[in-house]
Amino acid sequence: MTPMVHLLLLPLLFSLASGKDLEEKKGPFENIILDVPEGTPVPYPIYQFQTTNAGVTDFRLSGEGKDDIRISRDGWLYLEKPLDWSKENHYVLKVDAFEGDKQVDEPIFVTINVLDINNNAPYFNQSVYTATVRERSPIDVPFTRVFAFDRDDPQTSNADLVYSLVSQIPNNHNIPMFQINPQTGEISTTAEGFRSLKAREGFHYGQGEERSIDNLKAKFDEYCAAQKVPYEDNPFFTCMEKAEMRRENVDPLEDPDYFLVVRVQDQEGKSDTALSGNTRVHIVVQQNLWFNPGPISIVENLMGAYPRSIAKVQSNDPNAIYSLVQKERGLKFPFEISESGVIYLTEQLDREEKDMYTLVVFAKDNNDKEVDPPMEIHVLVLDVNDNAPVCENEESVFEIQEDEPPGSLVGQLLAQDKDQEGTLNSQLTYKIGSLSPSAASNTFSIDEASGRIQALRLLRRNEQKFYHLTVEVSDTDFSTNCKLVIKVIDVNNQLPLFEKSDYGEHTLAEDTPVGHTVVTVRATDEDDADSGSSFIEFHLSAGNDDDTFSVETDGKGIGHVVIAKPLDFESAKTFHIQIDARNPEPLMKDLEYGTESTATFSLSVTDVDETPEFSLNVLDVTVPENFTKGSVLFTVEAKDPEGKEIGFKLDGDSQGWLEIDAASGEIKTKEKLDREKLETFEVSVIVFEKENPEKYSEQSLHVRLLDVNDNYPKLIEKVAFICTKDLKPVILKAEDGDSAPFSQPFVFSFADHKKSPNWELRQIDETTAELRLKKKPTQDRIFPLSINIKDNAGMGVSQLFEVKVCNCTELGYCYVAPEEGFKPAVGVTIAILACILAFCVIMFIIVLKRSDKKKKANALDKEGERSAMM
Repeated sequence: MTPMVHLLLLPLLFSLASGKDLEEKKGPFENIILDVPEGTPVPYPIYQFQTTNAGVTDFRLSGEGKDDIRISRDGWLYLEKPLDWSKENHYVLKVDAFEGDKQVDEPIFVTINVLDINNNAPYFNQSVYTATVRERSPIDVPFTRVFAFDRDDPQTSNADLVYSLVSQIPNNHNIPMFQINPQTGEISTTAEGFRSLKAREGFHYGQGEERSIDNLKAKFDEYCAAQKVPYEDNPFFTCMEKAEMRRENVDPLEDPDYFLVVRVQDQEGKSDTALSGNTRVHIVVQQNLWFNPGPISIVENLMGAYPRSIAKVQSNDPNAIYSLVQKERGLKFPFEISESGVIYLTEQLDREEKDMYTLVVFAKDNNDKEVDPPMEIHVLVLDVNDNAPVCENEESVFEIQEDEPPGSLVGQLLAQDKDQEGTLNSQLTYKIGSLSPSAASNTFSIDEASGRIQALRLLRRNEQKFYHLTVEVSDTDFSTNCKLVIKVIDVNNQLPLFEKSDYGEHTLAEDTPVGHTVVTVRATDEDDADSGSSFIEFHLSAGNDDDTFSVETDGKGIGHVVIAKPLDFESAKTFHIQIDARNPEPLMKDLEYGTESTATFSLSVTDVDETPEFSLNVLDVTVPENFTKGSVLFTVEAKDPEGKEIGFKLDGDSQGWLEIDAASGEIKTKEKLDREKLETFEVSVIVFEKENPEKYSEQSLHVRLLDVNDNYPKLIEKVAFICTKDLKPVILKAEDGDSAPFSQPFVFSFADHKKSPNWELRQIDETTAELRLKKKPTQDRIFPLSINIKDNAGMGVSQLFEVKVCNCTELGYCYVAPEEGFKPAVGVTIAILACILAFCVIMFIIVLKRSDKKKKANALDKEGERSAMM
């Protein structure tokens, strides 16, 4: 189609744009991704590019698919040919804009994704499938599978395939023998197929038997004895021979037992437009000799010769090798299997030892490969009555209260029988055999089926405390005697009685210690001493205000009323206490406690001069460390029980920070508090009677100081040393006397960064920074640096840090190298000459003095010589 024809068809092209507004298909000249369905009728407008350059007169297209996709002079991108997803699913094209022959804009790239439509029908990889299935094949276990494909996009529903069975031939009574997995195409038997599928009739061959004409003749003779007609002329034999050959050489393709039509649909078969394909499956049913003979029932303790045959299995492979194992773990396995598949029991079984065995039979070839799936056979052991009843206890003990009405339950005797539950072998009957004393023969009865024992009359403990019974427990063949004792329990028909009803008046000082016995009471009970009916408990039922008293008792009738809480004359001066004696066991019906089970006593409390008391048990205060000097820190409240005038004083204030008002108890600060010096401290507050200071109480006041930001971070070291040979960094470390949040982390910075361009300061951690010299100085000198350090709350000041930078010796000391052409100053020269001249003068004087001494010595020597000569 020529470009001129395209221009003539453009109006029609626009009108056929799938009913879509053309304005939605226009846009700027830039990279874009577009979706186009495959098979779209052409010509078809895709997109129009609109440039901002008014001089554009033409567009040109290059890249993939330029023969299928074209562009018009006015920027319309359109289809020249329908697209096919199966051939190409996307195209990348370059579009250039021109003004005449000059390219005016940068090229753009268009990616066109071809959208798949459902235009490919699914198809099977085979037009006909063949399969074989054995009789009694397990339900839902596939024996064959069909496969289908679809050329549509596998990422869309167009390629989502679903399988179904269309028909089954033969289909007697419209009962399906087979089913197909709609997702996988796997074919298996239905429940009816498991039960009803039958192979063609034929002979069974055992292990080692060949499928030869001679064996066939032998088997024919077994069924049709005394045949005088030669085999070749016998129509029955020849018919059987043909049927056997047909059965052994059956061809599923030519002579199937079942014929299935299988359909596959795309779009999961959910759409009316779904496409489909069909195939056929030819199925032949084979004999399955491998079937389970169980469950097998064997009577326990069966008499006779062993081993004895109990079942037989036969593999579909006549040369199979059989093996037998026990599924459960167990030391005993009394079974074995022969080469021909006969299962034998090797010894007697005991149901009480094990009531079921699970045998697993394997059929394998000579390479130890399974030729049939493992088979589980259950062997059930049937019960016989070979166990006598057994009493649960050697001697059972039951209790019954005296005066219980006739028919009351005494108890239920428990016995067991190991034979199978729910059978006559374990069904027990109960019967009273003997009773002691024998005169009480009509006292108890027993239910023959359950062993429930009931009383036939009222029992009295004073008549008989114990009854001894023998119960005969029987099954159909055995019986056992069980012993039991019935104990008559006393009932609470006697009231506890006090020895006296009034324990008088008592007097105690209010400072009597807790635990002191106020009064001892006694009571008795005539009930059985060995039962709870005679146990006596004492209760303070009246007058025990605020639970000031309690009763201690051993249950044998003696109670001690003791002080449970401190006495207080000012709160309660007298007590009138009532004590009740009670049994923990309930009284017999219609019997009630009376005044004989109640006693009283009175107590008077005398006053004692007590020490003053603090209102609070704990004195604790928390204040900031900048608490205003002279302000009230805490007010101690106290009083004297007798209402006497009291005073206050402090002790233990080692810092001298506090003072107390002796009359009001107000504690004030008299010096500035300092948390950095003491974070917590305690002082003793003493309250005393003014008339009798020896009567006092003492309590500790705990003071905790909260930190305020009254310290700034300080450098630990303020001088450092750097060798010019090795410009190692200097570590700055700071500390702050405050605690969090007014302390670390610190922020290090130069106070005036412009004054230190050759220095670099870097934070290391919360309290440390690194100071680094960027380059060597021109001369050795000391650098004063102003370092600003702020704490976590932003408080800080600038601090002087001096760094000495010099050339160093190996030991790290500074030295000054002598300068070349050294010339001393004039003053220095004069001083040196003066020192030399003075030294010379001193040496000249010393030489003169020594010379004078030698002359005098020589003169004396000569004079001595002359004297000697004369």
